[in-house]
Amino acid sequence: MRWLYPLSRRRLLAGVGGLALGLCSFAARADDTKPLKIGVLTDMSSLYADTTGPGSVAAAKMAVEDFQAGPHKMKRPIEVVSGDHMNKADLGANIAREWMDRSGVDAIVDVPNSAVALAVRNLVQQNNKVLLVSGASSSDLTGKSCSPNLVHWTYDTYALSTGTARAVFAAGGKSWFTLTADYAFGHAMEAEVKNVVQKLGGTVAGGVRTPINSQDFSSFLLQAQASKAQIVALINAGGDTITSIKQSVEFGIPQGGQRVVATVLYLSDVHSLGLKVAQNLQFTESFYWDLNEGTRAWAKRFAPRNNNRYPTALQAGVYAATLHYLKAVDALGASNDGKAVVQEMKKLPTDDPLFGKGTIRADGRKLHNMYLFEVKKPEESKYPWDYYKLIKTIPPEEAWRPLEGGGCDFLKS
Repeated sequence: MRWLYPLSRRRLLAGVGGLALGLCSFAARADDTKPLKIGVLTDMSSLYADTTGPGSVAAAKMAVEDFQAGPHKMKRPIEVVSGDHMNKADLGANIAREWMDRSGVDAIVDVPNSAVALAVRNLVQQNNKVLLVSGASSSDLTGKSCSPNLVHWTYDTYALSTGTARAVFAAGGKSWFTLTADYAFGHAMEAEVKNVVQKLGGTVAGGVRTPINSQDFSSFLLQAQASKAQIVALINAGGDTITSIKQSVEFGIPQGGQRVVATVLYLSDVHSLGLKVAQNLQFTESFYWDLNEGTRAWAKRFAPRNNNRYPTALQAGVYAATLHYLKAVDALGASNDGKAVVQEMKKLPTDDPLFGKGTIRADGRKLHNMYLFEVKKPEESKYPWDYYKLIKTIPPEEAWRPLEGGGCDFLKS
């Protein structure tokens, strides 16, 4: 006959504790085998496809490969998935929701188009994941729409407008007309440009807002021409910038003495326009492939993966942000708490061959140099993709909006 002894409280607790430790150990082992997933949410088919798109996916994959080739503790496999938001905020949000709810995506990167980025930002925070913004530029992402789950890497409307507007104003551009893309990025950039020009003592003679991905800017450019403003500021990006610059030349705006200024210009835009059309354009940017030995070496690895097209700043931002994210997850030992991962990203100094050494500020703003470039004349270009000459280096303390000027809510609490 077997005797059943009553279980003491101490033995019961010890048994429960042992079971809990066993479950934790099992969960840790399971997490080691569960893939870390990074979703590149980008524009694969529309006006930002050349500046981000397949090149951003290639850049994220390069970051994973370079991380895995270096010293690290992480044993988990790392997967990169991609989605095309087609510049539609609702579609971008739906892809992000599907990724987080069903596909196990831990971090979303790139997100060109500020309206899409702002929509995805809300979902990422609700699900406690990570959003690494490289492609969107609205400075609201570290201002009134900041998030403890977000890092804004490459550039923003404050840095772009301040650098370019100051340089153009110093060269004599006192009166301005703005031609603005009618969505979140354009609105934010327009406000920044007007603020800088008016603070410097200039005037904004007028402006017009244009639909995104427009094929005909004729009526808008005629208004700019009629304004007699010294500067016609194109507050748009990608395909819209290319089209509006080409059509401004066709309408004889530069030939008539007005200066056309691109507040956002990418390497792929200049390549599409050609140096004959784009020459002498000045603009502010955070990265150029031919800036130093580190950028050149990386660009020459990248180009064969991108149909032999050299990297834009946004694609460089995807690489650098993804690499730093992986370093933070490795240091933390987990990816399930997005807010904690972003905190670790802010704690770790940034260091990569594209943007150099830097930091991430408390509001999520990545701090690095910005640069004022000028597009070369055709006769100044000595080899393929040799398009820019450096006019000025803008240090972080001049380039970025002061922390106290953004109005980031979560810092107050």
